[in-house]
Amino acid sequence: MAGIKSLAKDTAVYGLSSIIGRFLNWCLVPLYVYLFPSQEYGVVTYLYGATAVALVILNYGMETGFFRFANKDKDPESVYTTSLLSVGATSLLFILLLTFFLNPVSQALKLPHHPLYVWIMGVTVAIDAYSNIPFAYLRYKNKAWRFAGIKLLNVGFNIGLNLFFLLLCPVIMRHYPPAISWFYEPCGGESFGIGWIFVANIISTLLVFICLLPELTGRRYVFRPDLLKRMLSYSWPLLILGVAGILSQNMGQLVIPYLFPADEEAARSMVGIYGANMKIAIVMVMFTQAFRYAYEPFIFAQAKGDGEDKSRAYCDAMKYFVIFGLLIFLGVMYFLPILKHFIAPGYWSGLRVVPIMMMAELCFGVFFNLSLWYKLTDKTQWGMYFSLICFVLMFGLNVWLVPAIGIPDGYLGSAWAALISYFIVMVMSYLAGRRYYPLPYETKRMGSYLLFAVALYAGGMYVENIMGMWLTYAVRIVLLLIYVGVVCTFENVPVLSPIFRRLLRR
Repeated sequence: MAGIKSLAKDTAVYGLSSIIGRFLNWCLVPLYVYLFPSQEYGVVTYLYGATAVALVILNYGMETGFFRFANKDKDPESVYTTSLLSVGATSLLFILLLTFFLNPVSQALKLPHHPLYVWIMGVTVAIDAYSNIPFAYLRYKNKAWRFAGIKLLNVGFNIGLNLFFLLLCPVIMRHYPPAISWFYEPCGGESFGIGWIFVANIISTLLVFICLLPELTGRRYVFRPDLLKRMLSYSWPLLILGVAGILSQNMGQLVIPYLFPADEEAARSMVGIYGANMKIAIVMVMFTQAFRYAYEPFIFAQAKGDGEDKSRAYCDAMKYFVIFGLLIFLGVMYFLPILKHFIAPGYWSGLRVVPIMMMAELCFGVFFNLSLWYKLTDKTQWGMYFSLICFVLMFGLNVWLVPAIGIPDGYLGSAWAALISYFIVMVMSYLAGRRYYPLPYETKRMGSYLLFAVALYAGGMYVENIMGMWLTYAVRIVLLLIYVGVVCTFENVPVLSPIFRRLLRR
């Protein structure tokens, strides 16, 4: 239980940067969707999806490889510097190749008229890839607060720059042009539009790099080719896993433009609507990411021990992840009528994807939890197999469902493709794990919590049809408290459990 408490504490701290940071970035979505039509916002969503894939490729599994070898090698500092030199070299090579082949890359991405956008985001993602190694080092050293502080600084700076470029600069240009015309007009001024979003991103990324200099300087750099070979042998399946996984996560945004070549504007509009509504479901993604930041160092640290306590810690981590994931699902869905106002009314047609994507992300989170068996047994090729299967399923279902539904609601096919694919690989990983690294997961209890949450969700949706708005919210709050009370009672949560038991007796 001490390990779970430590995991919970670290998850909370990492969540401070992940959840608060993403929430603040989430608050930019209303700015974007009110300033730009869905076709232009679709370009932003599409390009961010493409750079997410590039980030995984440029990291090629070295983040997880660093944790694995830093915990088992006698010289963890050389593991760190070897990782830095390797990722740094490949990131620099990526920037050079992108610069040289910018036009063909832009055409391949269906952005032939926006090569500058592609170059800016390419350089940004290369710096991000390199920065991920010192961020991993902070997690390895349990410096969660420094990690969170830098992440939040990045978010705050990015938001400030977005507000400055998109809102303040046009006002300054109208009233006092000399103050900013020296840089604003050469870039295109207000007509540069969504380009300022990418400019804000690269500046804030450079700031993060500067903040990480203490983790990059003042140390003796040692490059160990033999160690790198072993790390790459361990990590290359994770690269395939990561690429297939990130392609799966962004499949809708990436594939839709290619499925409707005769109507590119409508396709970009669907990508924009889909991406904007996924920002509502991103609460589940934030929770999963915060958990992931704490979980990888946790499982490799626990692996040094042995016995029942280690297995119990892994199983408890899974159970509490499901419990909190279901609570987040209920909270978001109960208050969706309020949350939808974060996006413009023109995007509300896509609200139907929110519950589907919330459950899809919950399945993906469980799948990530299950990944510990092949990471701890060094059978990382299994992660590659699962991710490739997920990718094939996701691609095939998108190609089938999206055109079948057609314009303008084809993005619903992408949402269902995500849920079906994640559910299948989740089950497959669980069954394989039972053979190679069996753990006594409390599947019956987690299944009971799932059925209970589904029943509460159905009840919360039903009352909307028979009650007024405020009474509906009051009932939904009570239903949330019932969920918390039942969980606390069955899990014997200190302090809370006795309170809820007394209430139940009454």
